[in-house]
Amino acid sequence: MIDIQIKLVAGNCVGTVTTFYLSSTGSSQDEINFEFLGNVTGEPYILHTNVFYQGKGREQQFYLWFDPTADFHTYSILWNPQNFKNQESFGTPFPKNQAMRLYSSLWNADNWATRGGLVKIDWTQSPFTASYMNFNACVWSYGTSSCDSNSNKGAWYWKNLNIADQGWMQWVQKNYMIYNYCTDVKQFPQGFAPECYLTNLD
Repeated sequence: MIDIQIKLVAGNCVGTVTTFYLSSTGSSQDEINFEFLGNVTGEPYILHTNVFYQGKGREQQFYLWFDPTADFHTYSILWNPQNFKNQESFGTPFPKNQAMRLYSSLWNADNWATRGGLVKIDWTQSPFTASYMNFNACVWSYGTSSCDSNSNKGAWYWKNLNIADQGWMQWVQKNYMIYNYCTDVKQFPQGFAPECYLTNLD
């Protein structure tokens, strides 16, 4: 499990992207990411999530229903068998063969980040500053974990979304999801990825 607290860029931050992600190296990377797409003052941030397998992504986007610039908020990647289910038997790729490192960044992505690149970054609003704190994760090096000896099979390993968590997730998806690769007929005219049909499987 990886936790980090982030306070995003305030004000007119069109074209900026603040990130927190896991990624392998090379052209066919595996990646799990949070990308926060800036907007004009008063308009909501967009959270862009993606799970890459060998360079091919699976994207979703959400409007944030809170102000992520007013205070620090915790963002987590809960990587365990309960939440990242291996569905290779159904034809769904699973990122398991490439080691990933943790990265964060703040960069200019005005060629795509805001309204598909129609609105460009306003450099008169700079400097653009995002703040990070309270990073928490187990660090593995040469087969040894920096965490307690039992932490690799500790509470986080078995953590799952309870009924309330699942209800909250469904509420967010219903009210704030603005893009889902599993429903994008234009992008995927030949059919959706296999996991798009597994949403009701345990």
